[in-house]
Amino acid sequence: MSEKIILECPDDPVLQEDMDRIGSEFPFAGDMSGATVLVTGSTGLIGSQVVFALCAMNRLRDTNIRVLAMVRSVEKAREVFGELIDRGDIALVTGDITEPASIDGNIDYIVHTASPTGSRYFVDHPVETIDIALKGTKNMLELSLEKKVKAMVYLSSLEVYGTPDRDQEWMTETDFGRIDPAKTRSSYSEGKRMAECMCVSYASEYSVPVRIARLSQTFGPGVRYDDNRVFMDFSRSAIEQRDILMHTQGRTVRTYLYTADAVMAILYLLARGENGQAYNVTNPGTAISILNMARLVCKTIGNKKIQVMIDAEEDEGKFGYNPEMVIRLDPSKLEALGWRATTDLETMYDRMTRKWRPN
Repeated sequence: MSEKIILECPDDPVLQEDMDRIGSEFPFAGDMSGATVLVTGSTGLIGSQVVFALCAMNRLRDTNIRVLAMVRSVEKAREVFGELIDRGDIALVTGDITEPASIDGNIDYIVHTASPTGSRYFVDHPVETIDIALKGTKNMLELSLEKKVKAMVYLSSLEVYGTPDRDQEWMTETDFGRIDPAKTRSSYSEGKRMAECMCVSYASEYSVPVRIARLSQTFGPGVRYDDNRVFMDFSRSAIEQRDILMHTQGRTVRTYLYTADAVMAILYLLARGENGQAYNVTNPGTAISILNMARLVCKTIGNKKIQVMIDAEEDEGKFGYNPEMVIRLDPSKLEALGWRATTDLETMYDRMTRKWRPN
């Protein structure tokens, strides 16, 4: 009798396709053979998919990577990883990212994804948002120094750029806009900025091999149905055949990123990134306004049976929204390492929502 093959995402065929692609196509998998990789925030959207991708490399290419998944709740970890925990390539590490980490044994790589992601959380819990960014990142940098890791990747955000100047067409890694530090919503943006500065400071003073990934807003299969970010708000309305209600005029323009493309970028930075450097991670072809993105969802997921309704309020800040802006990230620096985004916006929505839509 043949041994049962335990897949990484057996309940989500679309996500499994993505993990199979990364596991089979990542060009530097051989360099990571036999390595131990610590992933923080491992039950979150991106952290969990980094874990899945590494495990897929083990299954498809016998890389024998040992994955340490840092979690706060073992119960949630078992919900996310299921039978994969019993396959043998994942070990759960329980801990709070804001406390110094004590982990026995060797660690070769660290992927630090742990962070709050909800805009409303940043407004309601600004102190905790800042604490997680600063204490959590310092603890991982100290662990990197102690374990003499080969590479660490810190997940930052496009929000470090603030509000760009109106005439700034594309944002490179050396361009910055304005952030008002007197706004509680800035707890996330300023926290990420300071965490980045801490990363480059550790790289400079202690030669910690840390690289920074500045991700644009990222989504795809694996997003929870009750996620409250705007892309899922739109999707939920379309799936439930409700008109999309917007509380702004939707003039903000951003570029977006598919989850599997984000995971591949993180792996590229582990393997080929330059120490102390930041890299934009985005799909430049996805630049679109919030309003036009809502219209796209109405047309595709909503099958043209719903429409966009605007009920803009004077105080948009109470929803945790950023100021209106146009921000298109330029990923040329990362592309020079060989990485390319593969998935357009319409496909991102299709693949994210496929399991919830009627056949």
